[in-house]
Amino acid sequence: MAYISFDKQHLVNLEFTMNKEILRSNRSGAFYNTTIIGCNTRKYHGLLVVPQPQLDNNNHVLLSSIDETIIANKEEFHLGVHEYQGGTIAPRGHKYLREFTAEPIPKLLYRVGSSFLTKEYIFEEKEPRILIRYTLMDAAQPITLRLMPFLAFRNVHMVTHENYSANRKYTPLKNGAAWQMYENYDTLCFQISKANEYTHCPDWYRNLFYIREFERGYDAVEDLYVPGFFEVQMKKGDSIVVSAGVEEKNPALFKKQFDNQIEHRIPRDSFEHCLQNSAQQFIIKGEEGTRMFAGFPWFGSCSRDTFLSLPGICLANGDEKMFKDMLKYFIDRMHGAFFPHKYYQKSLYYTAVDSPLWFFVNLQKYESMLGKRKKYIWNEYGEVVTKILDSFIKGTDFNVKAQENGLLYAGNENLALTWMNVFCDGKPWTPRYGFAIEINALWYNALRYGIELLKVADKKDPRLAEWQDVAAKIEKSFVETFYDEQNDVFFDYVNEKEKNSMVRPNMLIASSMPYSPMRDELKKKILDVTRSELLTIRGLRSLSPREERTYVGITLGNHREREQAYHNGTVFPWLIMPYADACLSIYGETALPYLEDLYNGFEEAIFVNGIGSISEIYDGNPPHEARGCISQSTSVAALLYLKYTIDSLKK
Repeated sequence: MAYISFDKQHLVNLEFTMNKEILRSNRSGAFYNTTIIGCNTRKYHGLLVVPQPQLDNNNHVLLSSIDETIIANKEEFHLGVHEYQGGTIAPRGHKYLREFTAEPIPKLLYRVGSSFLTKEYIFEEKEPRILIRYTLMDAAQPITLRLMPFLAFRNVHMVTHENYSANRKYTPLKNGAAWQMYENYDTLCFQISKANEYTHCPDWYRNLFYIREFERGYDAVEDLYVPGFFEVQMKKGDSIVVSAGVEEKNPALFKKQFDNQIEHRIPRDSFEHCLQNSAQQFIIKGEEGTRMFAGFPWFGSCSRDTFLSLPGICLANGDEKMFKDMLKYFIDRMHGAFFPHKYYQKSLYYTAVDSPLWFFVNLQKYESMLGKRKKYIWNEYGEVVTKILDSFIKGTDFNVKAQENGLLYAGNENLALTWMNVFCDGKPWTPRYGFAIEINALWYNALRYGIELLKVADKKDPRLAEWQDVAAKIEKSFVETFYDEQNDVFFDYVNEKEKNSMVRPNMLIASSMPYSPMRDELKKKILDVTRSELLTIRGLRSLSPREERTYVGITLGNHREREQAYHNGTVFPWLIMPYADACLSIYGETALPYLEDLYNGFEEAIFVNGIGSISEIYDGNPPHEARGCISQSTSVAALLYLKYTIDSLKK
């Protein structure tokens, strides 16, 4: 039996299947994403979702879905599944499903009378193209397979509706047809490995309904364009391969290409292999360089998420080249001391004070995990190290500047520069401006590591004394700023208006740094509070449930409600990485059983939501349901890093 599989009993239950999604991306940034039964429940779902840089900096859904119909004895059996506004499900092809497996690629088995048909998905590794293989495993007589493509041609963040601007013409291709619904879009080329008949009868299917968008408070109804249908004859044992891409290909090669793609996939036959398989999907390679998507299906590239992910996705498996390529991508796009935090349309935004500081942690992991020498690291990255440290000491954008006590002040009440950066009603919902505890622990760690690198490079460099002076000031001021000994509480952030003592995981991040301004006694206090109030089976809560007036245990509702909940109780798996480091710092090898339990407990998560991957966030309250992106780079990376840590302890 396959490691990930669902039988008929599960597949006929729409409540079960419409919460489970499959995803595959490739190095071009294109992907396909749908539910395991092929019923789209999000506007982000589609069989061919492709970047359109000539239009904007977003992905666009070209091919939304394909409806299959088996025609036998002049009877039609419709295998597609759609939900329409009002709750109507039509067709109801899930009733013919007998099995779903995900190893090595997603595969569905349909039974229609005496006919058994399989459907397998694979996505090309480099070019934006999906290949779908249909095999008639058994049949009493030949059948006709009808394929009807549903086209969207729109941004993933939007929905489309019937309009007169759509181009209703088509271009004949060898064993297929091509369409370009709107000017400046790539052309969708739809071809079949076997000769077939195409009937052009353009129409709009109206009022398709996306339940997940409705739950999230977004537009949830759209119309899709169906240009016509293809019919191909099949007999027992026949296989055909459908190709949907942006270039015409030779149909005679489809079957071989399908098999070749399978050979290069990491099988999803174990928990660890699923994580490794999923990790590959975030890597994007193009003319601009190598980068990483933060999560599917809606996040793009982000320096913070990339730096949090690199130890688990690159360094844990010894991929030094990809690690360096990723760093180069962001170094090339620096603005002063800052790395690009996000892209919107074709603009870069740099509002992340912690990204430059996580860069130092990556250099430290580079040294400890791959054994790189400090002198080599300085020669490669000394210029960037100097730029960041000097800029933060002297003062730079976003009101970021080291103060007289050495601590780093950042932002104002209208800026959100830490990872808790949600905006709601036009203002930061968790502003945390001023002195933030994890920012200053990261700042101290960066200074101390910069000092160690510079000592190896040039002990006479005048910057050494300046950096040492700032670090010494932090050693004196950090604890007195962030720890109230009388009340035995830590402050999450401090500014001229307040000293905020809410229990959040930021103190845990602070305690996990390789160089820490805190003594072990305080780090143990933080770890104890973390384990009693924040730690769950899916990671760490962003806020303790004891903060009753602010804590939100379930991240549901419209956009505003979800934003308010996002950093007020929601669980983040990526926090497992600093948690593991903090445990090792305090308990050493004796932490092994706890870390193993945490890792093994996550295995059940890959069978839920995004099949074979780990979600972006989980509810703070049990049973900790998955929310957000169905596949998140930081979540997958944290578990790969945790596995690396466990294996290293065992050695």
